[in-house]
Amino acid sequence: MKNQIIIAALSLGAIALGTSQVPAQNSGQVNTSVNIILADIISIDAGTVASQGAVDFNYVNTTDYNSSKNVTVPNSLVIISSKNFDVKVKSEGANFVSGANVIPVDILKVKAIPGGSLMGTLNEVTLSTADQMLVSNASSGAKQSLNIAYSISAEKASKVLLGKPAGTYTQTVTYTATAL
Repeated sequence: MKNQIIIAALSLGAIALGTSQVPAQNSGQVNTSVNIILADIISIDAGTVASQGAVDFNYVNTTDYNSSKNVTVPNSLVIISSKNFDVKVKSEGANFVSGANVIPVDILKVKAIPGGSLMGTLNEVTLSTADQMLVSNASSGAKQSLNIAYSISAEKASKVLLGKPAGTYTQTVTYTATAL
């Protein structure tokens, strides 16, 4: 009888264990990695006013040759950069040229002026063929605008321009933005 009780207990235990097990469910889980890959960028926007634009200084009478002339161009440059940056300026040649006639480029001053959204150290330079710092340590950002003022002093106008043959004297001015 003892054996029957043991067999019965074992049978009940087996039945209980067999019926209480839940069949395994088929499920799967996978993980994936999502990457955002950034590159350093810097660009002067194609819509920049300075791009293929012109700055004109007109000297048509004696008052013009005896006065300082200033031309301010709002939003001259529009820059996007992922890092802080500098803006440099230079002329492509040593002289403004009209046929065989020349005027030295150092007659012109170029100045970064407040009023745009670009933040940095704004400078004024005398134009030359060497890269010169117009803005230093400008903050990174998108669509930052820089206003630029061009000037010719009354002294330079009367000493350098007066007596030159009439004509349109031209020189290309190049701006370069460089990430720090």
